[in-house]
Amino acid sequence: LAVIEAMKMENILKADRDTTIAKLHATPGESLTVDQKILEFG
Repeated sequence: LAVIEAMKMENILKADRDTTIAKLHATPGESLTVDQKILEFG
């Protein structure tokens, strides 16, 4: 689903089943805040 970089480490977000992304709340390269939504599933 996404690769999140934190403190120079990449964290890969994977889905454990088929799904669709309904909405993206972040853009590539954007700095995120604590508890900020990244995406929503449809």
